[in-house]
Order: sequence, then structure tokens, then C-alpha cells
Amino acid sequence: MIPTPYYLIDKAKLLRNMEKIAAVREQSGAKALLALKCFATWSVFDLMGQYMDGTTSSSLYEVRLGREKFGGETHAYSVAYADDEIDEVVSHADKIIFNSIGQLKRFENRAGGIARGLRLNPGVSSSTFDLADPARPFSRLGEWDAAKVERVMDRISGFMIHNNCENADFGLFDRMLSQIEEKFGALLKRADWVSLGGGIHFTGEDYPLDAFCERLKAFSGRFGVQVYLEPGEASITNSTTLEVSVLDTLANGKQLAIVDSSIEAHMLDLLIYRESAKVEPNQGPHRYMVCGKSCLAGDVFGEFDFPNELKVGDRISIQDAAGYTMVKKNWFNGVKMPAIAIRETDGSIRVVREFGFADYERSLS
Repeated sequence: MIPTPYYLIDKAKLLRNMEKIAAVREQSGAKALLALKCFATWSVFDLMGQYMDGTTSSSLYEVRLGREKFGGETHAYSVAYADDEIDEVVSHADKIIFNSIGQLKRFENRAGGIARGLRLNPGVSSSTFDLADPARPFSRLGEWDAAKVERVMDRISGFMIHNNCENADFGLFDRMLSQIEEKFGALLKRADWVSLGGGIHFTGEDYPLDAFCERLKAFSGRFGVQVYLEPGEASITNSTTLEVSVLDTLANGKQLAIVDSSIEAHMLDLLIYRESAKVEPNQGPHRYMVCGKSCLAGDVFGEFDFPNELKVGDRISIQDAAGYTMVKKNWFNGVKMPAIAIRETDGSIRVVREFGFADYERSLS
């Protein structure tokens, strides 16, 4: 058995998401780019590259990774580019998307050899959490004023509009897209391409894919644009687990189980967004609060039900552990970083990366 902790990517489960993405591409005419900010484990890019058109990035290192490891189209976006990185960004990108008119004017000549775009902020989003809301008050993410954008249309060929966040509601997506059409319609008619960003949970169970595809096709036809989607979580949802082992059990008003992992170090989004992890089937008469091993008092995965009492050495599979996990893992407390393993479609498992003290040492100075 592979020593815990480790992330386990199941290619068969990943393939189910890829097939839905391929169906949307075929039916709607939209192109799909993997959002590397969510998932960048390149050991499975060989599979994903068969079903997606390329990658989209948020930094120099991401766009370079997309170019070198994934292939296909590479879209470069950043909230702000630095003078000493812009030339290298451009060298790896097919399209570069600027966050502001100021950045566009500053770097347009140095990005003259590739397609240039601008991020638009429609002022509406699906986010219910202020930290992740691109339309929050005083947002720095994109341009709001259509009149200002109109004056630079001769310098760009397309737009990126990212205002969905874990949005599994097609009706809400449809309404917000209508608001975008109303606010920016005159600009969209002058564009060649429009990325609608990520955060659209169209690979989830019971999502109305036919209606989604028809809406995308109608948008594309109305404005004469190539539509791009940037699935991150939608690409890898339910494909990966974090495998952990029980190190200790104790009782302090509740039954507690301490495992050899940590939410702050290995599933940081749970801490940031005050969410519980997922354990399946989460049934049985024995309820435990599963806790991480770091010194952070709130290092808690959640409370779950088990068929039997937990004991030292028992293994627990934390579900849905791909998005915003491996890209955010860190060395808090020097807790051992999970290895990364892949279950092939034939059921065999191989470890593709392990981390040790030397990696911890090199991350510091």
C-alpha cells in the first residue's frame, strides 16, 4: 500500500468529465481551455489534452507550464504584468488578455505579435462569498465602463468575462449572460472571440447540457465570435481523493480522529471558505470529527459518520480533492506533503511524485 497522505487521481473518473467537455465542444462550437489556477498536475495532461483545446493561465509560470506540458492554445491573463516578465509571457502565449486599459496601453507594443484581449467586468456574478466575488465593490478585476473600452477596440480582438463561481444553476448563467449582452453588446459585435471564463459547473450531475450548448451557440451566432470556456473545477470534479490515515483518537465532548494531513496545508480552500470536506458514504452509527495534525486549532476536515469505530491505522478517503488543492499545498508546520498518485483506467496505481525533507528545505532559505 502507498504510504499516506497522497492525492489519488482516478483517470476513469476524470475521463467522465472530459467526455462531457468534448460533447459541449462538439454541440456548441465553443472551445475549452483548462484553467491552470485550479488544477495543474501535468501528469494527466496527456489524457486531458485529447479532449480540450489548451490552457488558460494567471501568471508567467502557468502560461509556460501550459505551453510546455499541455500544448494546444495558450491564453495568458494576469491581474497585472511586470516589466521584467511580459516578454517571456508573450513568448509562450497565443493570446494575451490584459486586466485593464492601462496595462493594455503599456504593453501593447511588446505583445504585438499575438492576439490581444481585455477583461470585462459586467458587475454581476454568481458568487455568494465576498472573497471570491469578481463583482464585489471596488473590484480590480477587469474594466466596467463600456465607453472607455470602446475607445481602445482597435487595439484588441477579444474579451474575457469571468463572473461565474461554482455556478451549477443554468438559469442564473443564462440571466447573467443576458445582462452581459445588454451591457456590452455593442463591444461584443466588434470582437472576434470571447472567453466566458470558468466557474460554470456544467459537468455536474443533471446539468442541462443541451440547453447550455444552445445558449452558447446562440451567443456565438448573435455576435459572430468564437466562444471559449475555461473549466477548472468542472474539468476535475469528483476525480480525485486525498488518502489519509488515522494517527490517534480521543474524546472531548465529541469523538475525534486525528489524521496525517492538514486542511491548511493540503486542502486550503476548506479553511478559506469555511467548508467541510466530503467523505463517502458518510453513514453509520459512529460519528467522528476528523482533524488535521497541524497545530492550528481549527484544522478540522469535518464531522462524518462511519460504520465502525475508527482506530489508529484506519484509512479515510477525502473526496473531491483535486481543485485548488495541489496548486495550493504548502509546508505549514513542516507537515509531510502528500504524494501524487494516478489510478490508470486499467485499475493500476502509480506514484508520480513524492515530496521529502529536501523539498521542504528548498522551499525556504
